[in-house]
Amino acid sequence: MTFAKGKYAKAISDRSGMEFPYSEMVKEWNGMLVHKSEYESKHPQLEVRTRSGDSHGLRDARTARTENEVARMLEPNSFETIAASSGIINVYEKSHGRSTDDTIRFRGPIWTSSDPDAYQNPVGFDGVTGANLAYASGYSITVGKRDSGGDITNTNDYYHFTVNTNTATSGGVSGGGNSCSAGPATLSA
Repeated sequence: MTFAKGKYAKAISDRSGMEFPYSEMVKEWNGMLVHKSEYESKHPQLEVRTRSGDSHGLRDARTARTENEVARMLEPNSFETIAASSGIINVYEKSHGRSTDDTIRFRGPIWTSSDPDAYQNPVGFDGVTGANLAYASGYSITVGKRDSGGDITNTNDYYHFTVNTNTATSGGVSGGGNSCSAGPATLSA
């Protein structure tokens, strides 16, 4: 069936009720017949696009890597004996973050002439040898600076340990030399 073009026809707008030429009328999304000057498109929020949920995981994801503990440099002469005939040694390590019963091994400067991975012993002082400070199994530490009376203070920057065989000659002496480090008993890459 064919329809007339409506060249002379008039139409009433469903929106304003005014009369307009039929050829200028358009149909809106909701079925209303309106003049082209009154036309309103459908609001985008009336047709909400569905979104899929977030992905659950990454393809070929790997777990977080656990970093190996490393040797940390100590300041020069960071070791201090507390009293004569005592094997307790305080160690100064700024903001160390260590805990009581951690095992720490002390090392001297890196031995550069023959083996780049080897370390020298710290410098001996007050009757304690450097070889004893660099004990291969390390020492179990207690957090805090201990004095000769047994009182413990300054847990943020100090910890102490008891050296294996040597004892201090006079006490209250700092030593160990330069370029010493504190770290795990075994270093790994």
